[in-house]
Amino acid sequence: MDVGLFDFELPEAQIALRPASPRDSARLMVVEADGSISHRIMRDLPDYLRAGDALLVNDTKVIAARLHGQRLRAGLSAKIEILLHRRLAEDRYSVLARPARKLAAGDRLRFGNLEAQVIGRGENGEAELRFAAAGAALDEAIAAFGEMPLPPYIAGKRKPDARDLSDYQTTFAREKGSVAAPTAGLHFTPDLFAALAQKGVSRETVTLHVGLGTFLPVTVADTKQHRMHAERAVLDAATATQLNAVRFRGGRIACVGTTSLRTLESAADAEGEIRPFDGETDIFITPGYRFRAVDMLLTNFHLPRSTLFMLVSALMGLEVMKKAYAQAIARGYRFYSYGDACLLRPRR
Repeated sequence: MDVGLFDFELPEAQIALRPASPRDSARLMVVEADGSISHRIMRDLPDYLRAGDALLVNDTKVIAARLHGQRLRAGLSAKIEILLHRRLAEDRYSVLARPARKLAAGDRLRFGNLEAQVIGRGENGEAELRFAAAGAALDEAIAAFGEMPLPPYIAGKRKPDARDLSDYQTTFAREKGSVAAPTAGLHFTPDLFAALAQKGVSRETVTLHVGLGTFLPVTVADTKQHRMHAERAVLDAATATQLNAVRFRGGRIACVGTTSLRTLESAADAEGEIRPFDGETDIFITPGYRFRAVDMLLTNFHLPRSTLFMLVSALMGLEVMKKAYAQAIARGYRFYSYGDACLLRPRR
């Protein structure tokens, strides 16, 4: 498909720089399969679920993945910034470097007391680093010297601060490894989870460590030419059993965020049975995709021409989503990571 079909104009003022407070006071647009739209708030989410449904969340935890330091070469130094992208081993990461042209294989880098060596350079600013620390020691050093990797549309307007350490993390984050938050999960509070539980809605958990591939711009003209970066995802056997039981009893699976949906769809077979999954997924969902297991999706409002806007257009139809986004812009909804939420209810 022509990538230009997924373009739209967004006023800069509607890019959220801070989240709603409290989290569950964010606005909620509910989009039905026929294109009808309701305007609510996140606390109203239980009104759209029923006993026997399951909420599927991603428990990944964002790490302090942005590091500022120096490149050391032949007695000379230069400033360098890296964004940890993907862990390759206990002591190695694939990173995005800025400016990448200052790096060459063999260069030494220093971030506070943390040192690394450049193993090699790739395309589009990518590099592979081997750190002097490994395992838990490397994790601790990254936490000490790194900063929260806010998306560029926020970081370009203000610096990360202490508030972001909690704001840019879900309340249920457990498994360290993401360079970006699964942002639909940012809207949940203990009170909202309690209300859902009282309604008889269960909560199941997957893990997908969010990498840069989900958010990188699509630079090709046709969606067939775009390739997603692979991301590590886990849906264990107990969760697969629970989700299959939900659907067998007539319940529905509501994915919280596109990362939960992509994990679920990677784990489901052609007949819709959900199987354990532990591996890399580069699933790229565009209009024409046949969904296997998801019944509803709670998500934020996404960038134009992004793989995420393509995904929601695949779920609901491109014209429905263009209408919804036009109405969101007209009504002043807040967009992107710290923005408002959208509940998508396709035909089952």
